[in-house]
Amino acid sequence: MQPVSPDALTGLAVDILAELSRLRVLTDDILAVQREIERDPAHARLFYENLALKLHNFYTGCERIFQTVASELNGGWPTGFDWHRRLLERMGTTWQGRPALLSATSVESLREYLAFRHVVRHIYGFELDVDRVRRLTERYPQVWQQVEADVLRFVGWLETLSRQLAES
Repeated sequence: MQPVSPDALTGLAVDILAELSRLRVLTDDILAVQREIERDPAHARLFYENLALKLHNFYTGCERIFQTVASELNGGWPTGFDWHRRLLERMGTTWQGRPALLSATSVESLREYLAFRHVVRHIYGFELDVDRVRRLTERYPQVWQQVEADVLRFVGWLETLSRQLAES
């Protein structure tokens, strides 16, 4: 881990918490869209496109946190054609003195959301696999809860380290 000041660690924690706050909005939005599908099944395809975008946003928000951590503590992001996957994997490992940001369970779950985000970016909405959207949406609350818990644990580590460095 690069040498970091207490203020930089506190700033990193604040940045991560701000992104978590934005991600929390998705939970209510996803539930609202699911209710619309139940209320208006004739237009479900359009709602599934909306859910796909929200799931895309979920992974993108998670990745913003990963990029921030990698930039501030790892010295940068991985490079190459598979940098997105490698960044996710790095967040599940201890890296030069920093603990893993994510549990192995979260990394495994997020792999599917990363792959799905790639699909969303490269096809038309009407080409979406509705069953896949449905499955990811059903898993989302559990995955989000685990990821949020992991990230909050990591923020706690940042805050503790910041206090320890300030006192020394």
